[in-house]
Amino acid sequence: MAFRFGIFGVLVAALIGVMVFAYSILNPTKHGAQANAPAAPPPTEQILTAGAALPAGSLLQPANISSTTILVTAQVQGELVDNAANRAALIGSMVRVPLGVGTPIMDNQVIHPGDHGFLAAVLSPGMRAVTVSVDTVTGANGLIWPGDNVDVLLTQDIGGAPTSKSIAAEVVLSNVRVIATGATLVKDASQGAGGGSLGTVTLEVTPDEASRCLVASNLGRLSLIVHSAQGVQKADSKQPVPGPIFSGDVSPAMAASVPAQAQVTTVTVISSGGDGEFKF
Repeated sequence: MAFRFGIFGVLVAALIGVMVFAYSILNPTKHGAQANAPAAPPPTEQILTAGAALPAGSLLQPANISSTTILVTAQVQGELVDNAANRAALIGSMVRVPLGVGTPIMDNQVIHPGDHGFLAAVLSPGMRAVTVSVDTVTGANGLIWPGDNVDVLLTQDIGGAPTSKSIAAEVVLSNVRVIATGATLVKDASQGAGGGSLGTVTLEVTPDEASRCLVASNLGRLSLIVHSAQGVQKADSKQPVPGPIFSGDVSPAMAASVPAQAQVTTVTVISSGGDGEFKF
């Protein structure tokens, strides 16, 4: 009897062992599952960087701004997160220090239009800032950015002139630098973050150029002509300003519409009272 109970006990133990082994195969332990699961990647952040080599004094344009991915744990205070608001705030800002390609743009390394001291920092010695309204198509519709070099073109209607010269266009300023667009240089909280009004451009000019620009703004419509980035010349090597172009120079039809000058016939009359001339 005791032998039978011994065999029965061995069989029961073996059966329990088989069941435990099968359960462990079909249902891994919680500890084992955690050990085999891949580790979660560390959190990262996109920050703004310089998209080109920028010397101190450069005005930031969209093409100058790039981004890179860093670990959140490696982020330094002052680095700017890549979002629409931070990108918009950098446009037209001046960098205080040289920045290499890929260098993070720190908040304390830029000065924004509207910040105290912006004009004093951005203007070259002896230069002035003048703000004028320009044709919105060329001046404030995303075609021209701070840092661009432009010519200022005046288009005016010359009243009382012959037909072929009733409309004239001329360059009044050549190769001047844009330092702000579409915003006043003093922030106004009531106007929101953008400030100012569309159609305004602030230019870096000499005192004489400032006078010419202000007079031109009262004569007609001002437009801007952008210079090539590869061909920008320094302010002290400006090209001569070309002469005016009249409507008849552009349109032969306008020139042909000018009536021919009337022919003057002179008749000399001789009388006892003296000589005289009559023109017809």
